Amino acid sequence: MDIYQAAIRPVLFSGLKADPEWLHQQTLQMFSALARSHRPPSSWILSQLQQTYCLQDSRLEQTLFGLKFPNPVGLAAGFDKDGVAAKIWQHLGFGFAELGTVTLHSQPGNPRPRLFRLAEDKAALNRMGFNNQGAAAMAARLEALGHSNSQFPIPLGINLGKSKITPLESAAADYLGSFRLLKDCGDYFVVNVSSPNTPGLRSLQSKEQLSLILDALQQENQGEKPILVKIAPDLEWEAIASVIELAQNYHLAGIIATNTTISRDNLKTQTVTSTGKPVSEEAGGISGAPVKQRSTQVIRFIYQETKGKLPIIGVGGIFTAQDAWEKIVAGASLLQVYTGWIYEGPWMVRRILEGLRQKLEEKELASFSDAIGIENQQSYSNPK
Repeated sequence: MDIYQAAIRPVLFSGLKADPEWLHQQTLQMFSALARSHRPPSSWILSQLQQTYCLQDSRLEQTLFGLKFPNPVGLAAGFDKDGVAAKIWQHLGFGFAELGTVTLHSQPGNPRPRLFRLAEDKAALNRMGFNNQGAAAMAARLEALGHSNSQFPIPLGINLGKSKITPLESAAADYLGSFRLLKDCGDYFVVNVSSPNTPGLRSLQSKEQLSLILDALQQENQGEKPILVKIAPDLEWEAIASVIELAQNYHLAGIIATNTTISRDNLKTQTVTSTGKPVSEEAGGISGAPVKQRSTQVIRFIYQETKGKLPIIGVGGIFTAQDAWEKIVAGASLLQVYTGWIYEGPWMVRRILEGLRQKLEEKELASFSDAIGIENQQSYSNPK
């Protein structure tokens, strides 16, 4: 029996009637305190977490853009915005973790409430607005933790966003400022131009705007760090093709597909309980199960357009090993979870990894890498 789903989740979701953001912060504080403590009880707890939630199997390992990933399931950006629990994720089964979104200037984000559960849809609606303590604060925290391969056996990515106070025409300088502060602290970096919660941000996905940002970053980077771009699921195929072209021209390490959606189609939830307003009137992006199909379609499109030569991190609606497998065979080299982890609980990562291992055995594949994009091997037909 999964005690989280049977007992803990009902209390957290329904019994306490607590603000989801408050619960999120309490969880982060607990993880942060546990990771910082050097007392024997904490060491024992971390050891128990490792034994319970982690699964090691060489068939699930791979090296991608110069980084070794012990397994393909990572924590998506948005959960640990300031990197306060950076040292805990390796103990919860994740093969990598992405910190942020972090901005050059610290900012409080949008007014509360700004995080809502849509339980009927196994989804979340958020309009957080990149609330974070800023790039300098994250850099100081990660440097104090001693970010190195010995202390962080999993890769740590850093997701970069534009500060709200920065005009759109100065976006490139804003991203560059964050990158300069954090360059030595992250194993890879993500240009986030796809959140719907910062005014005008998604316009930076246009070819003209995005090229300015990528040019500035790559001139500073000089090939030292893998840089990826994260796109929205709501882009038209032509716009996605333009991003792919830029990613290739600027030698990006890959694309993350996808962020949250602004679509409200086919939702079971009609009213947000905590506000009493129709979900159609609530601003923000939706994550979780409603994004699953579209994100997989985008993954498939990117894989087919690039003939599998540009790594893809697939995210959106992953709850089970079957969900994960669908994204992998469509073309995802790595996966990220967030909303699914909240709904399914801490055992989810291990269950997915065990399921993927079983899939490899059923398909008689020697390694995880052999499964990437296999549904496209016969044809590169246009998914439109």
